[in-house]
Amino acid sequence: MVLWFVATAVLSVHFVFTDPRFDHRWLIVGALLPDAVDVWFGGARALHSLTGAVAALVLVMVATAGRRPIRKRLIAIPIGMMLHLVFDGAFDDTNVFWWPFTSGFGDAELPVVSRGIWNVPLEVAGAALLVWSWRRFGLADPVRRQQFARTGQLTQVR
Repeated sequence: MVLWFVATAVLSVHFVFTDPRFDHRWLIVGALLPDAVDVWFGGARALHSLTGAVAALVLVMVATAGRRPIRKRLIAIPIGMMLHLVFDGAFDDTNVFWWPFTSGFGDAELPVVSRGIWNVPLEVAGAALLVWSWRRFGLADPVRRQQFARTGQLTQVR
């Protein structure tokens, strides 16, 4: 499942932060990272926990101390990770979500796996949201697409 996480993260940040200089490329990386990493560990693990997202935030803050331009871009990764937790419903499994303050991961499946067929309507909704976003941000225009590819910035068509 990709479209659901990309669309919900991008639109959430667009409407909440309203920062035209926000780098959405790194946000997308962060929104996809928990599933991309935890799948290799056989289920929902550290990146599906609040601790994993907060640790990523701390890592970005410490690693970019005194380097505001790179911090402004990389902060999007933990924001995307936190949005992934919200739009994945990761909080449903309290043992994973509150790790390491709980008994552990056990045999917790990735939420995307445990949802099964219900992923289909979410991906369809994600596709619809991306089509709407494509229009809202004028990405049919090659110049706007190049700007997004180069800077990660999205601005509304007036």
